[in-house]
Amino acid sequence: MPIAQRLRRRIAELSGTEVAFGQLDITFHRDDVHVRGGEPPRHAQPLVRSTTLDFPLEGMTCVLVDDVLYTGRTIRAAIEALFGYGRPERVQLAVLADRGHRELPIRPDYVGKNLPTARDERVQVELVEVDEIDRVLIVPSHKESHG
Repeated sequence: MPIAQRLRRRIAELSGTEVAFGQLDITFHRDDVHVRGGEPPRHAQPLVRSTTLDFPLEGMTCVLVDDVLYTGRTIRAAIEALFGYGRPERVQLAVLADRGHRELPIRPDYVGKNLPTARDERVQVELVEVDEIDRVLIVPSHKESHG
């Protein structure tokens, strides 16, 4: 979310226009979340957060913002969740880093940096709002993936 907030501030600085801002929880739209009858999940499950969309989506251009684009599955879930709240005129995608290795036919409209990686690597984004530093690291993976 800090990346989206930064983009929103920059758009306001450049255009003098405040754009609507919301937060979308995609937890239950992910294809790696499994709700099983009374049994514990097989994998660690993501933290459920709230959705905040205090404006109508109809007729709008919505720009989904993510830090790292990898398989495309997180964005697929975000699009599915977004359409649960309304039908925007168009949906675009802005990412800080595109690392390739797509599993779905998803392509960003805006890319900060194309960052070729091996599948056994992980891209770690650290932001000053959370980590007190801005940097992007490529680190060896420990069987983790990022959408």
